Formats: sequence, structure tokens, C-alpha cells
Amino acid sequence: MKAHVLLVDDEVEFVDILAERLEAREFSVVKAYGGDEALQKLGEAKVDVVVLDVVMPGKSGIETLREIKQREPLVEVIMLTGHATVETAIEGMKLGAYDYLMKPTEIPELVEKLEGALARKREHEERIRKAEINGIMKRRGW
Repeated sequence: MKAHVLLVDDEVEFVDILAERLEAREFSVVKAYGGDEALQKLGEAKVDVVVLDVVMPGKSGIETLREIKQREPLVEVIMLTGHATVETAIEGMKLGAYDYLMKPTEIPELVEKLEGALARKREHEERIRKAEINGIMKRRGW
């Protein structure tokens, strides 16, 4: 099963084209054109991985990343920008971003990162399920 991806960028044409390319590769895609809209859609749709532009008017990608991780810590985030600096890359990784790509990114590279991010999310979810099962079994004395 492919990932449920939330694409976030203020460049409408970029988001629309990237969404088409990912949907052609069987990803489920939700689009947002700013940080606030992304946070709204995060609460409305199933999301495994967010592809998030760093530089946007209004709420920046770093601010949006911080809120995503507070609300949905298991959702993986790939930072995407044409304005990359070492400082923002480091800050994004410290805040829990899965990876960081430069625009324009090649689709095969993005797909590889999306699949890696989805695998990491599912691995975390499986560990949580096992811990919950073990906790239930201990409480019942099994």
C-alpha cells in the first residue's frame, strides 16, 4: 500500500503537477497551499507523510513542521525547498523531519524518500501496537 501524502507549497502549479505525478504512482495525495491550510487538512484526512516547503508566506515550513509534530508525532515530514540553507536543514531535522530535498527534485528520488518515510512510520506504529498488547497482557496477568 502506498502512502497518504499531504503536499504543502505556496506554488499552486508546482503542487498540482507534483500531485499528478505521485497519483500516477498510486500515492493518495491531499494538497495544501500554505501552512495553516496544511494543518487544517492534517486534521481532516489520513496522512502518513507530509512533503513541506520551507519558505512560504504566512506560516513558514519550520513553524508548520513544529505544529505537525506536536499534533501528529508519527506523521513523517520531508522538507522541500528551493531556498535551502544548512541552518534550516539542521533545524528541520532537529524538529523531527525525516529528510530534506532541494527543488526541483527528481520524482524517483522523492518516491524513494516517501517510501522510506512510510516504512519508518509503520515501524513506529508496529512498536506502539506491540507495547500496548504487552501492557494489556501484563494487566491481565498473562
